[in-house]
Amino acid sequence: MPRFDVTIAGELNLDLILYGLPEQLPPERELLADRMMLTLGSSSAIVAHNLAALGSRVGFQSRIGDDPLGQIAIERLQQGGVDVSCVRRVPGSTTTGLTVILHHEAWRNILTYAGTIAETCWDDLDLAYLADSRHFHFSSYYLQRGLRPRVGELFQSLKSRGLTISLDTNDDPDDRWEGGLREVLRHVDVFLPNEREACKAAGTEDLEAAVQKLSKLVPLVVVKLGRKGAIAQRGTDRFASPSQEVVAVDTVGAGDSFDAGFLHEYVKGSDLPTCLVSGNRAGALSTTRPGGTEAFRDAAHREKFFRKP
Repeated sequence: MPRFDVTIAGELNLDLILYGLPEQLPPERELLADRMMLTLGSSSAIVAHNLAALGSRVGFQSRIGDDPLGQIAIERLQQGGVDVSCVRRVPGSTTTGLTVILHHEAWRNILTYAGTIAETCWDDLDLAYLADSRHFHFSSYYLQRGLRPRVGELFQSLKSRGLTISLDTNDDPDDRWEGGLREVLRHVDVFLPNEREACKAAGTEDLEAAVQKLSKLVPLVVVKLGRKGAIAQRGTDRFASPSQEVVAVDTVGAGDSFDAGFLHEYVKGSDLPTCLVSGNRAGALSTTRPGGTEAFRDAAHREKFFRKP
């Protein structure tokens, strides 16, 4: 029996979210937010935290700076039940990353200082630790610039030890969608983009064409469609699941929470309809509190939400 259900190697940082800002942000003005939240951020850490909250055994590897932000981030993961024994704290001028999110009514600005995110590299990994698992998940492909050149090698190594692999690229800040992604996808069992990311990865503006193209590279393509739910394509079989209606407070981290809900069932061998429902429920739960993990940190709130029919 492996030690973990899911291992993750990825970025670890905090999100600073500012709410109630003007829709227009003129330069050289002091603009006031009416609320703020400092919470666990980064796609990899949100997936890890929320998987653990759902009951999965999760091991996490990353590099952080020897600074207060890194300490807060690692404490949040520990409190969520994630094993962080192999997270490296590295002293020096490069500090733990930080994402500032300017939250507007219908859209948001996302500003990231990469810090140690971009410096995480092959030498930071303990392959024996990562392999002691049933499944490996990787997020933020384009942010992890130190590790990205060897991601394909990492996937091959873990697959040779019997793990299945999932990938959520998240956005490419350069909007080029290159960097060997097509070759890496050939080693992936589950690809988890949102609608925009699927089209960008496939090089087309048409979602259906993107899904058909990607499904020739990856055995299972799962596309997150926000309020329209999610679809999964496995070979010629198509599965769809509607979203769960909620009064959304904040959509930050909803896609990562979907990943957690989906993978929680996937590693147990559940069928695809069950995995999709679990993903949509986890994504919906995430939106009921600010940030990507706050709704999962509140056990009473989480359990009450999941008891709803």
